[in-house]
Amino acid sequence: MTKQITAEEFDQLVDDEQDITEYIDVTTIVHPAQGEEIRRVNVDYPEWVVKNLDNQADRVGVTRQALIKLWTVERLEEEALKQRELMQG
Repeated sequence: MTKQITAEEFDQLVDDEQDITEYIDVTTIVHPAQGEEIRRVNVDYPEWVVKNLDNQADRVGVTRQALIKLWTVERLEEEALKQRELMQG
């Protein structure tokens, strides 16, 4: 069983870069792509783009690859929402 804390306490632990694993129920985690085929894609970027990606990844505490995946999914979801809104009227 996981320990119970408030959202504010959890946020403070994250801000303080503390271990939060005892507050997360890992048995309920489902990967968004679970069951889907994963395909590798290579993308070439200019050096300035890579440096900016690395700076942003360091700022939020994730890898460059994780940041690219996150931003790509966010953008695809935004575009899908725009398309749905256009189709509805």
